[in-house]
Amino acid sequence: MLAIQGAEGTCRLLGKFDLHGYVESENRTLIIGGMFPIHFRSIPEKEPTSSEPVSPKLLCLCRFNFRGFRWAKAMIHAIHEVNNRLDILPNITLGYHIYDTCFTTSRTVEATLAYLTGQNETMPNIRCSAGAPLIAVIGAGGSTLTIASSRILGLYYFPEVGYASSCSVLSDKYQFPSFLRTIPNDDHQSLAMAELVRHFGWVWIGTIAADDDYGKYGIKYFKQNVEKYGICIAFSETIPKIYSREKILAIVDAIKESTANIIVVYSSDIDLSPLMEEIAHSNITGKTWIASEAWVTSALIAKPEYFPFLRGTIGFGIRRGDIPGLKDFLLDVHPDNDASDDLTIEFWQTAFNCTWPNSSVPYNTDFRTNVSGQERGVNPVFHQLCTGKEKLEDIKNTYLDVSELRITYNIYKAVFTVAHALNNLDTCVEGNGPFPKKSCAIIDDFEPWQLMYYLKNVKFTTFDNELIKIDDNGDVYASYDIINWQLKETGEISFVKIGIYNDTKDGHEMKIYNNDSIFWNTPTLKPPRSVCTESCQSGTRKGIQHGVPVCCFVCIPCADGEISNETEARECFQCPDDYWPNTPKNECVLKEVEFLAYTDALGTTLVVLSLFGACIVLSVTFVFRMHRNTALMKANDRELSFLIQLSLVITLLSSFFFVGKPEEWSCQIRQVILALGFSLCLSCILGKTIVLLLKYRHTKFKPTEKHAHIVMQPLHQKLLVLISVIIEVCICTAYLACIPPYVYKNMEFQNVKIILECNEGSIEFLCIMFGFDVFLAVLCFITAFIARKLPNNFNEAKFITFGMLVFFIVWISFVPAYLSTRGKFKVAVEIFAILASSFGLLGCIFVPKCYIILLKPERNTEEIISGKATTNDKSAPPSSASCTTEISNSTLSTLALDE
Repeated sequence: MLAIQGAEGTCRLLGKFDLHGYVESENRTLIIGGMFPIHFRSIPEKEPTSSEPVSPKLLCLCRFNFRGFRWAKAMIHAIHEVNNRLDILPNITLGYHIYDTCFTTSRTVEATLAYLTGQNETMPNIRCSAGAPLIAVIGAGGSTLTIASSRILGLYYFPEVGYASSCSVLSDKYQFPSFLRTIPNDDHQSLAMAELVRHFGWVWIGTIAADDDYGKYGIKYFKQNVEKYGICIAFSETIPKIYSREKILAIVDAIKESTANIIVVYSSDIDLSPLMEEIAHSNITGKTWIASEAWVTSALIAKPEYFPFLRGTIGFGIRRGDIPGLKDFLLDVHPDNDASDDLTIEFWQTAFNCTWPNSSVPYNTDFRTNVSGQERGVNPVFHQLCTGKEKLEDIKNTYLDVSELRITYNIYKAVFTVAHALNNLDTCVEGNGPFPKKSCAIIDDFEPWQLMYYLKNVKFTTFDNELIKIDDNGDVYASYDIINWQLKETGEISFVKIGIYNDTKDGHEMKIYNNDSIFWNTPTLKPPRSVCTESCQSGTRKGIQHGVPVCCFVCIPCADGEISNETEARECFQCPDDYWPNTPKNECVLKEVEFLAYTDALGTTLVVLSLFGACIVLSVTFVFRMHRNTALMKANDRELSFLIQLSLVITLLSSFFFVGKPEEWSCQIRQVILALGFSLCLSCILGKTIVLLLKYRHTKFKPTEKHAHIVMQPLHQKLLVLISVIIEVCICTAYLACIPPYVYKNMEFQNVKIILECNEGSIEFLCIMFGFDVFLAVLCFITAFIARKLPNNFNEAKFITFGMLVFFIVWISFVPAYLSTRGKFKVAVEIFAILASSFGLLGCIFVPKCYIILLKPERNTEEIISGKATTNDKSAPPSSASCTTEISNSTLSTLALDE
């Protein structure tokens, strides 16, 4: 970049880059670039603006990255392996230019411009290097760094192969036309994380993402996937790129306050490290962490001192590989091999906690790891010089840890991807080439876009039989190991493979080998639960609350008549009409059917009373039959008496049709039989009371008017009974023919019960039917009441009057009682009314006669009955058929009629 000054147009170079790394370009045919974070960056929160900007190098304040250093060495080892192979580029020797990005965007851009210009100067449109041509770049590490470099390299269609840049946005070929990678696209990992959360039934989770493209895009796509499964985000925090303890503490507070036990972290290990230090300081335990591939196997995070807080962590690791010869190559590092190799000297000083003699490399006072693998601060005054006899085999740090080569393996594959593409370019046969006129590119002079063609179409198999194939978006096949953090007996953290996740043609496949093999960060060592609200059990439904996530709900009991038979039910459903929820409201059970059963105590009592009453009536009939030829029986119209007794038996036994489960036939006949029974009984009583009324009138006539007395013959009484019964039969027939009663399931008054009862059909017909009985009863009462003042031996009407009064009292009391009761008690009230009225008539009409017949037989004579003789026994009721001495010569008793 040039700046013009003055009228003369003089130019001044604005700046040069201070880049550090490894360069091997002498006697090399082609050069491959590489960018790795060999240092950590430690950027102050606020940079001063009143002084000259500080070089990015100085911003990497003494934090050496053993992992990044191993990555750089792995690239060198892979290039050496390519150069030593005869089947790939046999006549080509590859070199390398490796730069340290210090995990900063500015250093990454500087390195990118240096690759394009060939010099450490800011002139991107001019390449001034006279050495071997640079053909591709392996890098630049994190997604944010790669996005910055790839935008610049893409302007020239310069190939860049990513080894750790998994951000999904890099698949956009419009923005990044020359980028491809050997690490799967993060879309697959985000989906895999969502599937994992769903697999274990976690619905309330927290998310933490780095404040860069890797974290933002990864967690965004993860949220989109979990929302499809109804999983809620409890909190979502962002780790600042520029260190701020205030912001870190805010994240820690969010974790403490949240009830979410599952935390998904999308971040690099370097960005996550400050947060983990604060979590350890705050002693936050009991959380299960879901790790992205960028930190799941990182030694920077997987420290034994962090294990109490991170134990049981589950994460996704990209495919690992055991690179042949890498361990020996990593051990072949010593400052004596190259005194000008500042990075090796700094590595040695940092690894062994010493200072290399006569070295200009500054002593690392901020971050050291001793031979035991423990990190500690070192006082710059008290330090020792390195002897050169230190042994790398004695140290325990990330550099020599080749047990989990995942990103390292991606670097190996990236180098071989470029190598195979170059080999395909070199072996192209003229006339069969892919370029215009079927031409081929020349290995000594080709354009970047020509190499891009071969990179996009490369296909080869690695040493462990993994097929490498780049798709149209520059992505590779997605395959992840599901890893669980466990502790070895030695106290070291072990990364145990508990499952796999693979991208397939039909979608994806996730497989957990054995849930029992997973180490969980819970007191019971069982899978943790992470819910905002505990699941609504059966019998309840979820009630959504406004303004809160859908996972935070209230459990509302199902309403009456509704059930839910599954957990997490959103709605309760109505039970069928004949069913009702059980007590937990998780099952519809048949409603209790209520009716007056024979087995009920009340039903049994009423049936016994009915039978008892019928037996009494039959006993009376038997007594009357045995004494049918006595004076009292002859004087009381035997046929009507027997008919009354028959009708009372009918009414009493009709109670049987009211007890028991209602059926269609029982509903239709019970009221009809009752009405006919009362009709027969009352019409017979009416026949008796009319005769008594006529006798009463006879006693009021003057002797000269007695010839005009109306006499009612027995036949007339029988006709009256017959006509009354026929009228009642006609009414009953019309009732049954038009709107008959039927069985009705009454569920209006009790939800938990079905009151099985008889619907009487037409209330009008029912009222007419019993109204006729009421009419007969009223006539009986009136005639009996008028005739009650007959002379002593003619007052049978008095007892009939009492009987009718009992009849009316019972049925008038019955109406409000019947209307105010429900269920089987309603039927019981009607049966009680039937029994009471029947017993009342029985007692008032027949008990006095039985008293004379059985206990006072001396009064059962013609003389007394006819009134020709008197008695001093006032306790004996006189007969309705006897006459006073005033009319003894012309007795009109029923005795005369009966004979």
